[in-house]
Amino acid sequence: MDKMIYADNAATTAMSERAAKAMLPYLTQIFGNPSSLHTVGQIAKEELEKARASVARSLGCEPREIYFTSGGSEADNQAIRSAAETGAGKGKKHIITTAFEHHAVLHTLKKLEKEGFEVTYLPVGSYGYVTAEQVKQAIRPSTALVTVMYANNEVGTIQPIAEIAEVCRAAGVTFHTDAVQAVGHIPVDVKAAGVDMLSLSAHKFHGPKGIGALYCRRGVPLRTFIEGGAQERGKRAGTENVGAAVAMAVALEDAVSGLTENAAKLVKMRDRIIDGLLKIPHSRLNGGRENRLPGNVNMCFEGIEGESLLLLLNEKGICASSGSACTSGSLDPSHVLLALGLPHEVAHGSLRLSFSESNTEEDADAILKAVPEVVEYLRSISPVWDDLVKGRRKHLI
Repeated sequence: MDKMIYADNAATTAMSERAAKAMLPYLTQIFGNPSSLHTVGQIAKEELEKARASVARSLGCEPREIYFTSGGSEADNQAIRSAAETGAGKGKKHIITTAFEHHAVLHTLKKLEKEGFEVTYLPVGSYGYVTAEQVKQAIRPSTALVTVMYANNEVGTIQPIAEIAEVCRAAGVTFHTDAVQAVGHIPVDVKAAGVDMLSLSAHKFHGPKGIGALYCRRGVPLRTFIEGGAQERGKRAGTENVGAAVAMAVALEDAVSGLTENAAKLVKMRDRIIDGLLKIPHSRLNGGRENRLPGNVNMCFEGIEGESLLLLLNEKGICASSGSACTSGSLDPSHVLLALGLPHEVAHGSLRLSFSESNTEEDADAILKAVPEVVEYLRSISPVWDDLVKGRRKHLI
């Protein structure tokens, strides 16, 4: 196999050369502990704060509103837990979210439900959008938090974050958004959006794995999530990963500076692939075409299993997924696709393609050739498809 076509950038991206080069000196040369008082430690501290200031500039906030974390999942956990504990202290134990959040959010909320919190899961409709009006109608006097993702990790739909934030602000309710899939891919300005807290992860925009950040607006209570030290203004103990923070800052700078150009290229490629794959009989696009991440394509093909589709595409040199990388080992259909109202048997036959600026039109050509071939082959050996063709079952797409 000469070349693998990587179309799973929503799961993780390749680290950019500039980010990797920026990180390297902090592994062997500028290796001091930022908490140390000696010169070596203070040099590391200075570089850490430069990285924090850079991330803040990219997001449109103040450096002291940025807290480094191990990634988006930790940031989600800390934000949600903080708002929940603060709300509980005021007798408010109601939380609002959507039915298709990332599991870092949903699993945290399930745990809070066991601790006596009530959670409202807003439906997202067949196209994968929630509205500010839905949020407004769901808010109660006891609501402590609204958490709605900026863009969905599977179907790529972008939510009306600024409008939801305005509703929450008017009601005096804390608003958090999981922006892991949005930051570095679409314009994100936390002040303009009006959010109170926002989570991001470096490896989604060509930074290293194991580093992310939580934006917490000044004045919003933030609880200590990891005990044991005074790092991150006392909110997250543990020696900071200076090199990873520096690399994340560089990767985010690059992503933000190239946003318009990269998005235009990806939208063109995305729409071409969507139009091509919709020519396959009994296929459907998951999520609306409007307000969609530039590099996201999510399709279902009736009569096949997504896992078989992925394995055969891999043999043809195409790396893709059927949903979130965090649940790729599960045999259950995607909770995101079920939230869109898809039946189980259709949701099982899903394919997510997620592109970066390094993908080419030649990659698109190969995908548009390979996917129809694999779908046709899988249907030819599928008893379910045979039943559909012979009318023993009704088509659902």
